[in-house]
Amino acid sequence: MTKTARTPRQPAKVVQLRKGTTLEMVRLACPDAAQAALIAESFGLIVLDSDGIRDLHERLIIETAGALSEGMGERAMQIHLQRIVGAYVGSAHGAGQFYSRAVTEARDATAKTANDTRDEDLDGPVGFDSTAQRKREFAADMALQSHALRMAAEGAVAAYEQVVGEAWKPFERPLDKPGQTIGRKAAEVQMAAFR
Repeated sequence: MTKTARTPRQPAKVVQLRKGTTLEMVRLACPDAAQAALIAESFGLIVLDSDGIRDLHERLIIETAGALSEGMGERAMQIHLQRIVGAYVGSAHGAGQFYSRAVTEARDATAKTANDTRDEDLDGPVGFDSTAQRKREFAADMALQSHALRMAAEGAVAAYEQVVGEAWKPFERPLDKPGQTIGRKAAEVQMAAFR
């Protein structure tokens, strides 16, 4: 009885992808127009022209693509716009996360002021705002900033779809193994050849 030598099967290589930030993630993190207007009115801030911000950024991307179209092919334009729209979406998402942290800090500080036995949370001298009030005002400012960036991102995404003809999706790149150097990768490939 003779045995035939079999080469062992190589397991399928699973490539992990670094997930990109989506517009839906931005919408979950940043206030919508109604909430931004309510916050602005509650804190005496300027009510933003949400539709104006969105429309301006949509036109900006479309006009930029039009100006570049003679010197770029379709695929190059798609890649370029992918990066630009990704920057808008990423910026809005970062602002939304920062806003969420500011709201949490404001809520915590406000809850502490409800406890009458805490001296450090009492209002300051007359004419100065309390720490909790400053945190609430800061959170309101961050709400309007993140909302404005959300509207800019929504305009950029809409423009991408008009120019490219398909819905924008975040670029997902392969995730390198953290801490693995080029030398280590080369050694793995070389050692695999001996198997």
